[in-house]
This record gives sequence, structure tokens and C-alpha cells, in this order.
Amino acid sequence: MSQSIQAIRGFNDELPLQTELLRKLEQTLIDATKQYGYQEIRLPLVEKTELFSRSIGQATDIVHKEMYQFEDRNGQSIALRPEGTVGCVRLALQHQLLDNHATQRLWSLGPMFRYERPQKGRTRQFNQFSAEALGMPFGAIDCELQLLIKHLFKSLDLSLELQ
Repeated sequence: MSQSIQAIRGFNDELPLQTELLRKLEQTLIDATKQYGYQEIRLPLVEKTELFSRSIGQATDIVHKEMYQFEDRNGQSIALRPEGTVGCVRLALQHQLLDNHATQRLWSLGPMFRYERPQKGRTRQFNQFSAEALGMPFGAIDCELQLLIKHLFKSLDLSLELQ
């Protein structure tokens, strides 16, 4: 008898108990960001490779070694998203969300992909939550995101000391 089909290394199944815990975590994240005025966005899983190489830098490990990138049928280089910030900024610029110096508080949640060889505790597909405050002075962004993180930790009954 042939071997049974297994998940690809680094791409893990999430079983019912795990998904129940993840759903509770996701709801906590959603509730907290809503209190701080953040709005949900949904980013595509696939973007042009150029977006990441121009934004993150061609010489970084993410672009050089860790991105799942390939050519589509038209010969265009595309990549599975390795992180969310660059896609969020592209979305804001493409849809003119920052026109007239508007402040945007955006959040996203979803799968990201890294091609690195999976080490213990790491996977090639993972979920990432991102909160992005665009169009705010740098000091204000830092303070607000630290307060949001503190709020999240408290909501999850985790200890955190900000210094």
C-alpha cells in the first residue's frame, strides 16, 4: 500500500480545539482595535514581487531567501505575501486613503508565507495580525500602538511592562 498523503512540511493543519482558541484570540484583537478606531482591511495573498523588493530591500533575508516567489503564465514575478505592512501601504496609496493628509488606522489578519526551512516552532505558513497607523506623527504612532498592545495584553490576561 502506498504512503498516505501528508501536509507539506511547514504547512500545518489547525484542528477544532486550535481553531476555537484562535477564534477567541482573533475576536479579542478585533474588539481592541475597534476601541482604538482601527478599521479592517483584507490584503491579497499574492502581490508583485517588486512591491516587496522595492519596499523591504533586495538585500534583506525576506526578499533574498525567504519569499515564495514565482512567475505567472505571463512571466510576471509574483510572491506570496511574507508580511503585511507593505501591502497595507500599497492599499492606502492605491485607493488614495491618505489624500488631504488623512490619518488612517487599519488592521489586517491573515496568512503570511516564508520559504525558510522550518525550524522547531516555525512554519512556512503562519497567521499575522497587523495594526498600522498611517499619516500620524511618529511619536504619536509609537504611543498609540504601545497603548493598544498594553490593552491587548490585559484583555488576554498576559503580563506586560512598558518602559
